[in-house]
Amino acid sequence: MEDRTQQEQASPEVRERVQDSFALQGLMSHLGARLAHIGPGRVHIVLPVRPELTQQHGYVHAGATSTIADSAGGYAALTLFDEDSEVLTVEYKINLLAPAAGDHLEAIGTVLKPGRTLTVCQLEVYGVQPDGTRKLVANGQQTLIRVNRPTT
Repeated sequence: MEDRTQQEQASPEVRERVQDSFALQGLMSHLGARLAHIGPGRVHIVLPVRPELTQQHGYVHAGATSTIADSAGGYAALTLFDEDSEVLTVEYKINLLAPAAGDHLEAIGTVLKPGRTLTVCQLEVYGVQPDGTRKLVANGQQTLIRVNRPTT
């Protein structure tokens, strides 16, 4: 049975806020990453594999793998805060479990423990083959801090 949190969608207002913020991230745009799911406390980011993202052995570079994991966790936390809040990563630990290969990578950030100030997220990255076969290539944990949105 599939976990209900994988299907549940965030409200339209939260989805729009996350999408708007994601669109401002130059690195996500540069990598070619896109949001695939925005749910309460859970965000999926997809990264199509292309030669520019690989290391010398042809696998997706650990830096790209870690980057999408970090952003997935940050946006998962952001879904649980009000519109006057932003989040920043305090720390994260990532374990690279297998070479990151496939048609695309999918990073999933899931809030484990929300808090008023600090939030802890689980990070997972899967290599996904063209036939849909998935392999866990990285996992980790992240701590984020809630900050007030800067006034302009």
